[in-house]
Amino acid sequence: MARSADALIELWPEGAPHAAGTTDEDRPALTPYLVDGSRGAVIVFPGGGYGMRADHEGEPIALWLNSIGISAFVLRYRVAPYSHPSPLLDAQRAIRYVRLHAAEWGIDEQKIGILGFSAGGHLASTAGTQYDAGNPDAGDPIERMSSRPNALILCYAVITMKSPFTHEGSRENLLGKAPEAAMIERMSSETRVTADTPPTFLWHTSDDGAVPVENALEFALALRRADVPFDLHVYEKGRHGMGLAEDDPHVASWTTVCGLWLKRYGF
Repeated sequence: MARSADALIELWPEGAPHAAGTTDEDRPALTPYLVDGSRGAVIVFPGGGYGMRADHEGEPIALWLNSIGISAFVLRYRVAPYSHPSPLLDAQRAIRYVRLHAAEWGIDEQKIGILGFSAGGHLASTAGTQYDAGNPDAGDPIERMSSRPNALILCYAVITMKSPFTHEGSRENLLGKAPEAAMIERMSSETRVTADTPPTFLWHTSDDGAVPVENALEFALALRRADVPFDLHVYEKGRHGMGLAEDDPHVASWTTVCGLWLKRYGF
């Protein structure tokens, strides 16, 4: 297993698009957690309302993935005062980077998943519904890669930007205080699902007081209509932001079921 901050991978060493400074918060990066024999990799997007990134939804998740034989990367994506499209550009760049270098790590370039919590789940759902095949004429080899993930894992994710079910803080940080209706629609991931959307694993709690369960239900319905395979797990009780949920044996079962789902897809 390999992991350390020394192995931090800057996604744009010369400076990211729209970068407003040169601090760590202006420099999107991946921290790798590699395991030998892993066929697939999962990039983790911690939550935090697009205003910060929650530590308990980063490294502990990567280490859990390692424990089931899957390489992982934790993405340091930009948050407020950065707004759309900076986080999405960071997520797309991360997918392209891992795909370009997959062979070096023994990873199948068609086994790259993304996993997000809360607002990080919104970022994952956005990257999973707004992607491209890459630019074959780009001078930068990273930009020639597809940004389409091969699997989505959405954990108590913000999905919609529409009231009354959105998370207002995430929407304001991402889109501003008074976003236009067209932008709200564009960034509501339940409206962006197509038959090409990757297979998806979702879990939520039915009494989540911060991000209503309707976010998961609406995305699952959109997947169903598009005939995209999905696993949906709704637990009866549990606060928002549980991460691995180690303090609740019932909700903690999400990792077991998710691991089996990833195994089904050859990760």
